[in-house]
Amino acid sequence: MSGHSRWAGIKHRKGAQDAKRGRVFTKLIREITIAAREGGGNPEHNPRLRKAIDDARADNMPAENVKRAIQRGTGELPGVVYEEVVYEGYGPAGVAVIVEATTDNKNRTTSEIRRLFSEYGGNLGESGCVSWMFKKKGYLAVEKNKIGEDELISIALDAGAEDVRTDDEDLYEVITLPEEYEKVKKILEEKKIPLSSAEITFFPQTYIKLDEKKAETMLALMNALEEHEDVKNVYANFDIPKAVMEKVVSVS
Repeated sequence: MSGHSRWAGIKHRKGAQDAKRGRVFTKLIREITIAAREGGGNPEHNPRLRKAIDDARADNMPAENVKRAIQRGTGELPGVVYEEVVYEGYGPAGVAVIVEATTDNKNRTTSEIRRLFSEYGGNLGESGCVSWMFKKKGYLAVEKNKIGEDELISIALDAGAEDVRTDDEDLYEVITLPEEYEKVKKILEEKKIPLSSAEITFFPQTYIKLDEKKAETMLALMNALEEHEDVKNVYANFDIPKAVMEKVVSVS
């Protein structure tokens, strides 16, 4: 869990920088379009679309952009057709990596993702080579200064959460089964508990510990993948001590 939560925290802190690069809106528009295509344009009946719209609002995307993306997905407006692709491979020291992407040119994207893996000492593998090491879970993070531990545990478990983890220095981490995620999230929101992060994600079942040198290369690979315009999510089973991670990030 530590690798996931710490990396999630880093992504949150560098979000403003990513937004300035203009890539966040592009990725959000693609996700909204695909979600509307797959599940319809009504967010009340399409949890994936509802999540994408919430993310767009959190990043201050204009409502008109959201509307047009939905209309492209439902076919009301013409637009580029995107397909979803999942890549699997290995990073430095054999760290398992899963990359979720959306693309209008699979050959181009595959070539570019393969090049990034190679550039940072990893290699792109075959489908299924690492996915067996992960389990899909719902993840909701709450800052510790927003609510008491006992109160959150009681509310979350009663709502159907699988676990509440408290070992992170700054966050409580509420873990759910994928099918319970929406229900638990809704109840936490109804209780006015502010969420610093909420997503369906892949959790590693085992972790690979990295020293500072390998950590630097691994985090550089994570950044390079996440900054690629076609990449939506990246998951990996690294375990980097907090002090090492913060040192690496501070000089990157």
